[in-house]
Amino acid sequence: MDQNLVVRALSALAHESRLAIFRALVVAGPSGLSAGEISQQLGLTPSSLSFHLKDLSHAELVRARQDGRFIFYSANFDAMNGLVGFLTQNCCAGAACAASESSFCCGDQA
Repeated sequence: MDQNLVVRALSALAHESRLAIFRALVVAGPSGLSAGEISQQLGLTPSSLSFHLKDLSHAELVRARQDGRFIFYSANFDAMNGLVGFLTQNCCAGAACAASESSFCCGDQA
C-alpha cells in the first residue's frame, strides 16, 4: 500500500465522527448505508456528514454508489485490509504471531 494513502487513511480515521462513520459502514457490510441512515444512526447533520464522507472517500476508505435518488456508502474493505496489512507487515520481526495468523474481515477477497 502506498505510504501517502496510508497517511491519508490514518488521518481520515483520526476524527471521532469519521471513525464512527467508517465503523458503522464496516458493520453494515458490502451493501452499505444510505446517507440518511448514517445521519440518523450517528446524529450528524447532512452538511457535517457530507464533509466527513468526502474526507473518507478521498482516503479511499469509503465507496459511494447511486441507487435512484439515494446515495449508498460502503466501506472499502480492500483498502481497510491493505491498511491493516501495511501496519502489521513486519510484525514480530517476521516471526509467527497472532497478527499474521488472524484473518481479516468478510470483505477480504484473498
